[in-house]
This record gives sequence, structure tokens and C-alpha cells, in this order.
Amino acid sequence: MHDLFAPAPSTAPATRIHVGIGGWTYAPWRGGAFYPPGLVQRRELEYASRQLTAIEINGTYYGTQKPDTYAKWRDETPAGFMFTAKAPKRIMASRSLAGTGAQIDDFVGGIATLGDRLGALLWQFDRGQAPALDQLAAFLQLLPAQADGRRLRHALELRDPAVFDRDLLALLRERNVSLVFAGSDEHPSFDDLTADFVYARLMRARTGLAQGYPDAELDAWARRARDWAEGGDPDDLPHVATPQPDAKAREVFVFFIASAKERNPAAAQALIQRL
Repeated sequence: MHDLFAPAPSTAPATRIHVGIGGWTYAPWRGGAFYPPGLVQRRELEYASRQLTAIEINGTYYGTQKPDTYAKWRDETPAGFMFTAKAPKRIMASRSLAGTGAQIDDFVGGIATLGDRLGALLWQFDRGQAPALDQLAAFLQLLPAQADGRRLRHALELRDPAVFDRDLLALLRERNVSLVFAGSDEHPSFDDLTADFVYARLMRARTGLAQGYPDAELDAWARRARDWAEGGDPDDLPHVATPQPDAKAREVFVFFIASAKERNPAAAQALIQRL
């Protein structure tokens, strides 16, 4: 069993590239599809965190955990592994974003227990939620820059095409908030870089492919991930404005989520191998 829990290979070109999936508890991943046959459920995070280099915690969208739970997750994962966490729905769906400061602080105070395993926080406005620019600016002002002496990274996902313009990009760059690239057929997908890190959520896995994606697409994502990490801005992805490479090394988070979810672990492992 020891070899099954060996750490995943490093994915570092100029800086770390963190590759993973959304969550780690999913029945179709059991029995050999991803988790080895007979692996007990309480060891699934321990196993997943040694096959991948990151996991996006989606459960926090529906309800936060106690700090002791976050500490347990932290201690089950190897050094260098990263979690990101999706902010609670009760915050993102608030009609008064400027009044969510206490809820934000409560969420951040708990999730910060992950310590050096916390890579970024994801703030997602779903389809139909389109805050005006001034409302969004007031909301971003509430996001803390650090917790427990550690820097916090914030990523913003928007799903209303009407909000994507140059003013939005300027606001995010001013606040060093990363605009999420949503590799999706359903949601707006723009690769404009707005922070010193990149956050991509890829949602096009196909059930009929063992790795979810054709080899050529995985090769292309490996190239783009390296480009992002080395300071580039891939010009083969859609942009709101002109691509802006800055030649500064960045951290990169790439998650395979949604779509044919049963294939996402294999897609993430295939990308890690390419990197």
C-alpha cells in the first residue's frame, strides 16, 4: 500500500503548477476507477492528495466546516499539496454584497486553518448574478489580503457575459484578483490575466475518452499551463482585451471539474504527467 501513497510528481517549470479536481468524495471514482479497490473512504483524501497536486473544495459552497476538520484535511496531505476553496453560497447570493464582511471573515477565519495548504479562495457568482461594477468593487474591498500571517489569493468567477469588459479587468488588476478561466461550453470563457496567479477550471471532459480529453487537448493545456507559469498569456484562448504577457513567473491552478466527472482524475493525472 505504501507505493499507492507516494507523492505525485512535481509540476514545476518556472514556478509551481497545481493540478487537480473538484472534491474527493465521489462514488464512481471508487473500486478502481481512481481509488484502488478496497480503499476505505476515510483514506480517500490521503490517496488523492498523493496522485494529484491540488483539490478544489466545493463543499464549502454549501456549508463551512469546523476548524478541526480543516486541520485534519491539512494533516492528511503531503507538503506542497494545495487546496483551494469555494466561498459559501450564502455570501455570493447576498443582495447586499457590501454587508457580507462578517460572513467573509467567518469563512476565511475557518478555512485559514489549512495553513500552507491553502492556495486560493474562489468567489463564484452564478448565472443570473451580475453585480454592478461599484457593488463588485465594494465587495472585493472586503476580501482580506492575509490570514494568520499568510497571504491570501482570491479568484473571481463570473457567469454573466454582460459583465466582461475592460473596466472589470482594470478593477481586478487593481486588486490583484484573478479572473477565473472557465473552460466551458456553457459559461463565458476569457483568459484575461488580472493577477500574479492563474486559476483555470476546465469543464469539457468526455465520458467516451479514458482520460476525458484527447491527447492533443491535454498537450495544449500542458503548453498553456507552462506559458502561464512562465509569465506568458496564451493567445489561442479568448480574451476581452489584448493579451498581456508580463514575463513574471506565476503560480497556476488548473482543475478538471464538472462535465464527465468520472474522467476528471484521469485527466488531471495525464496533465501532471505531461508537465
